[in-house]
Amino acid sequence: MDRTTAEALDRADEAALRRVRTVAGLMDEAVRVPGTSFKVGLDPILGAVPGAGDAVAAGISLYIVAEAANLGVPLTTIVKMLANVTVDAVGGSVPVVGVLFDAYWKANKWNVATIEEFLGVESGDEGEHADEPVTIDVREMD
Repeated sequence: MDRTTAEALDRADEAALRRVRTVAGLMDEAVRVPGTSFKVGLDPILGAVPGAGDAVAAGISLYIVAEAANLGVPLTTIVKMLANVTVDAVGGSVPVVGVLFDAYWKANKWNVATIEEFLGVESGDEGEHADEPVTIDVREMD
C-alpha cells in the first residue's frame, strides 16, 4: 500500500481494503486469457454450475458490499453497489449466455473502485506487479 493510502486509512480500514481487493481480483480477474489482455475470475466458473453457482457468486459479492457499509460508504452508494451485484446475478443466471456475461461484467472490481473512490485512495490495480502473470511451479515429489 502506498504512503498516501496508509496516511488516509487506519489499520482496520487498510485490512478491509486489502480483503475486498483480493476477493474482487479472485472473482473477476484471477487469470489472464492466454494471448489476450482479458482476465477472468471465479465468477463465470461458479456461474457454470446450474442454480447454486450464481447464488454462491452473489453471496461472495455481497461480502464486498458489507465491507463497504462497515467502512462508512453512504447508503446511496451501497444501493448502487447492490444494483451491480443484482445485475451480475441476474445476467449470469441466463443459461449459456450467462457465463459469458459473468466474464465481462466486473461488478466486484467496480464495487471496489467505488470503495476506493469514497476513501480517497488510489486503485490497487496499479501495483508494480499488477500485470505480471501468475506462475505456478509444479515439481514432482520423490
